[in-house]
Amino acid sequence: MIPELGCNRVRNALRVVAVYMLLVTVVGAGAGWMTAITAADEYPTHTVRILTNSGAGGTYDIFARALAAELQKRWGQTVIVEPRPGGSFMIAGRACAESAPDGHTLCVLSGETLVYSEFLYKYAPYDSRKDFAPVTNLFFNTQVLVAAELLKVKTLDDLIHLAQQKPLAFSAPAVGQRLFLERLIQQKAMNMVSVPFRGGGEAITALLNGSTPVLFSGGLNFPPLIREGKIVALMVDSPKRSPLFPNVPTLLELGYAEKLNRNYVGLVVPSATPPTIVRQLHVDIVAVMNDPIFRQQTLIDRALEPATDSPAEFANFLDEDRTSFDHLAREANIERQ
Repeated sequence: MIPELGCNRVRNALRVVAVYMLLVTVVGAGAGWMTAITAADEYPTHTVRILTNSGAGGTYDIFARALAAELQKRWGQTVIVEPRPGGSFMIAGRACAESAPDGHTLCVLSGETLVYSEFLYKYAPYDSRKDFAPVTNLFFNTQVLVAAELLKVKTLDDLIHLAQQKPLAFSAPAVGQRLFLERLIQQKAMNMVSVPFRGGGEAITALLNGSTPVLFSGGLNFPPLIREGKIVALMVDSPKRSPLFPNVPTLLELGYAEKLNRNYVGLVVPSATPPTIVRQLHVDIVAVMNDPIFRQQTLIDRALEPATDSPAEFANFLDEDRTSFDHLAREANIERQ
């Protein structure tokens, strides 16, 4: 009987310990849940910075500053923009990945940082698949293929025919658009070479003086030049016609059904940022983006196509873009630098 009593006491003691551990787990989880809610309710608590991978004064920088101004009004906290250009778009990616995951560093980054660096370079100082938590795709930047008036072309077919007869130079800052033109040049036996530029201003100057008379780039600077007859718009890369270029056909209308990797900018945060903060960020940013005045003046009037998908949808989009660009890079025999 004595051994049996001893066993009973041990079993009872174990039951007490088990109940205690369960309570600790439940209380701990509840405390963590409450902490997460409190953090989200109080967020942001101090200055928020927006890192970008573009230089000051450009289209993306102007957008980021407009977004910062609206978020500052909404939050009552200072929101500053910190451009981190250079390093093949990877400096900003590293800075974002290494920032504190507390929601006070937002990263407005293009596809070059979020996807393409993985396929273009042997080494990137961050892991684009693991180091970022997607919040939303902000917009697509409609790219327009234009030609200088001096070429006397009116359509893409005109340009193809001309480039089959004489050598021409083109510039396409975005990777997807450059690869599209290079494939087209190969398919149509065109005599065209790519010329890189350090900035949009240089590319526009070369376009107008005829040294690089073909440009496939963001359309913000083109409307006045088109109205003045200095350049001719041949096509846009958007799935439907742009409100800023209603008379310019899309690739699909011209018979090119292939999917083109579009130029886009999304918002991400460091990967360990609490989900509650990610959700709040998404709600607040989408509210700003959906404001009719902000939407028209900051996006549509600048040939930017609003996106504002959910964090899960943006994550899926990035995965699809990786798959698409991987296929494109292999097809084009691109070697990592």
